[in-house]
This record gives sequence, structure tokens and C-alpha cells, in this order.
Amino acid sequence: MLPSVPTIVLTGATNGIGRCAAIALAKRGANLVLTARDQAKADATIAMIEAAAPGTTVHVHYGDFANLASVAALGREIVAHHPRIDALINNAGLHAFKPRITENGYSEMVAVNYLAPWLLTNILRETVIRSAPSRIVTVASEASRQAAGFDPIAALTDKRPFSARGSSAIYGQTKMMNIMFSMELARALTGTGVTVNCLCPGFNVTGLGRDLWFAAPLERLLTRLNIGSPERGASIIVRLASDPAFTHVTGGYFSVKDARPLVPMAPGTDRQAQQALWRATAERVAAFTRDEIAPSRSGEASLPG
Repeated sequence: MLPSVPTIVLTGATNGIGRCAAIALAKRGANLVLTARDQAKADATIAMIEAAAPGTTVHVHYGDFANLASVAALGREIVAHHPRIDALINNAGLHAFKPRITENGYSEMVAVNYLAPWLLTNILRETVIRSAPSRIVTVASEASRQAAGFDPIAALTDKRPFSARGSSAIYGQTKMMNIMFSMELARALTGTGVTVNCLCPGFNVTGLGRDLWFAAPLERLLTRLNIGSPERGASIIVRLASDPAFTHVTGGYFSVKDARPLVPMAPGTDRQAQQALWRATAERVAAFTRDEIAPSRSGEASLPG
């Protein structure tokens, strides 16, 4: 069980399902620690939270998930200011319809959707463990099925150009890596009192498609038609982060449809592939968190359990 007033860290909280999840968690009495890139959006989100749940404690920390140095600084800032983290929700992400390479030399979707939450989780891990019983929840997607059979190690550094049509496969790969990360992390944290799960929020009208010129009018149309409600997508995030029914559930991948368990396509459930991806990722981010990465019991680069 989480405490009556849990402290919940939520990334990507200023738009779409992240904002809806923040409001829902505030209504449940949580103290919120939000990450954001844009102060105006953060201020608007805080105003919405205050209107929905007056008196909610909200802290905002700023960082750019496309820049791993910024993510590391963000993580350390959160650790310094918040001695307790009852739940960490890795929600921030994007679907880029055109290729962009980050300052660190990665495909933007790989950096934002996978490397950033991996790095942030690693930096926050000791605080989350000290706060146990606690939870880590990562937003994945059934879009991962488009990545069936891909090589996750190669995908880490794949910078080949892609079209808007081909972007869906890259997005799916990053979401498959989220699933693999979550399942390996769940094993590594066995016995710590920290549960780790991931989810598919279904189709949601959010800002993920902001690269498309028609995204804004399409979002307005779908909203009027009540299609892709972000409140629905946020509901599974809130359940996994706060519902007592998930107190002892770990290593799962769940659907927005009644929290039904999902089984990812290969290599999502391949334990050796999960461990290999973890080792490769740890090596990639070591420059940003050299003292944070520890070997697992089996001698692999993983989080301590």
C-alpha cells in the first residue's frame, strides 16, 4: 500500500494523458513532482490541477528528454529535493514523423522514449527503493508489435533516415524497448518492495503527432467526436501507480482495456535479449551516470535487487 499522501514523480505531465493522469492523481490526494520542458505549459497544468484538486502540492522540475545531460541533471535535482518517491511514472514520449538526431548522437525517438526514462529511473532508483513499498510505471504501447523480430541493440544507434510512413516502425521499436526495460528492471528489483510494470494506454488524442501539419485540426475533430480520450488512456496509468490491487503485482504489461495482461511480441519476452539490451544501454549512458550503474546478482549490468 502506498501512504495516504504519496509523492509521485510523473514525466511528460504538461500534455495529453500525462496531464490527465496528474489531475486524477491529485484528486486521489497525491503530492506531485512533475517534469516539463516549457514553463507556460507547466503553469497551465498547475492551474488545472489546482482547479480540480485545490491545495495539491505540485513541484515542477525542468529538463529536455532529448538531451541526456539534461535528464541526468533533472534526475539529480529531483533526488536532492525529494527524499521520498512512492511512485515514478515514465510517461514522456513522442512520435516523430521526421528524423532528427540529438546532441548526444541518437535518433530523437530512441533518446526521448527509451534512453531518457532508463537514465532517469536509474538515477532515482535508490530513492524509490528507500521509499518502498513503491512503484515504477512505464508507458509502453501495442505499437511495439510493429517491431516484432527487430534487433534492439542495433536500434539503439540506428540513425538511418525514415519517412513519415516509416516512422511508426521506429516508434514501435522504442516502445518494445520500454517493455524489455520494464521486465528486466522488475527482476532486478525483486525483494526490494518496488514493483515495476508497463502499459499500453490505447489510442489517445495527444501531442505525439505534432510534426504533422494537420495534427491540431485532427485533434480538435477527434475530441469533438469523443475519439481517443486522453482521460481513458490516463486511467491505466493511475491504476498501476496507485490502485491497491496492484500493490504486489510486478513484471507485467497491461492494457487500458480493464487492465488486461498483455504478452508482447518477440523479442519482448526474451530474457537474454532484455539483459543484453540492459547492458548495452548501461554502457551508452555511463558517461552521464557513471556512479549510478551497479551489477545485478548475476554479474550483468543491471539495477541492484
